Amino acid sequence: MSALIDVILPVFLVIGFGYFARRTNLITDSAVDGVMRFAQNFAVPCLLFSNMATLDLADNFEIGLFASFYSGAVICFILGTLAARFIFKRPAEDSVAIGFCCLFSNSLLLGLPIMERAYGESSLAGNFTIIALHSPILYGLGIATMEIVRARGTDLSPAQLVRKIVTALMRQPLVIGITLGFAWNMTGLAIPHVVGGGLQMMTRAALPAALFGLGGVLCRYRPEGDMKIITMVCALSLIVHPGIAYLISRLLHLDVDQMRSTVVTASMAPGMNAYLFANIYGVARRVSASSVLLATAGSLFTIWMWLHILP
Repeated sequence: MSALIDVILPVFLVIGFGYFARRTNLITDSAVDGVMRFAQNFAVPCLLFSNMATLDLADNFEIGLFASFYSGAVICFILGTLAARFIFKRPAEDSVAIGFCCLFSNSLLLGLPIMERAYGESSLAGNFTIIALHSPILYGLGIATMEIVRARGTDLSPAQLVRKIVTALMRQPLVIGITLGFAWNMTGLAIPHVVGGGLQMMTRAALPAALFGLGGVLCRYRPEGDMKIITMVCALSLIVHPGIAYLISRLLHLDVDQMRSTVVTASMAPGMNAYLFANIYGVARRVSASSVLLATAGSLFTIWMWLHILP
């Protein structure tokens, strides 16, 4: 019960504050969009840059960490896509977007604050190691699959397809922050004190602003229809993905900190990027939005369960 009260509820209270503020018209949709743009396009990329620039890459880039997290993510993507296509008979493009919901866990807006509150700031190295490849790998897989599906029957060459995928990835602010931070890390230089001070102010605002904005965004959507598909997305995201991550972590004998990072990150609900992906392509938007909303609410209890299971 202490994990629920001390670790999880404060995070969801900030989300609830944003939801309540929008629900009661204390803040407008445009203001919520502004908060989210600040968080996702500026503050969170600054957070990622700062941590990637100072991360001890030699000590933290453990192949087992990636294997345990990303194996589960890819398996859930495949299962979600195939189930949507062949069990629920959705169009191919819809199926990819639904699979993407099962793939893209909310590692930043939920994963980082819950991990920090549960195990302390010093425990976040594994999370940042996973996040370093999170957007490039998962967006790359989702975009590549969608573009391949959409390219059926067209004259698009493989080179043009690759160019579209790379261009889409490099326009993502999170990918830019990670890439610049990694490049700075490779120089071996310390971040100048003045720059570091500004980054620290931005990073302190990143997670609270993102959580508040997430609450405001979730207020827009109502769970409607397609409940069987939404239930499948929730089950794959909240149970199957962290379950696979936990089993592989045990098989690979990851240490306690690494296991905590991979399982906690895997246990997060689909993030707003899952909805944004569907919105970009104009497919399965209702399923994606409802899945984000219901899985986020359901994760209040499943995260509690995983925190009790973890050592």
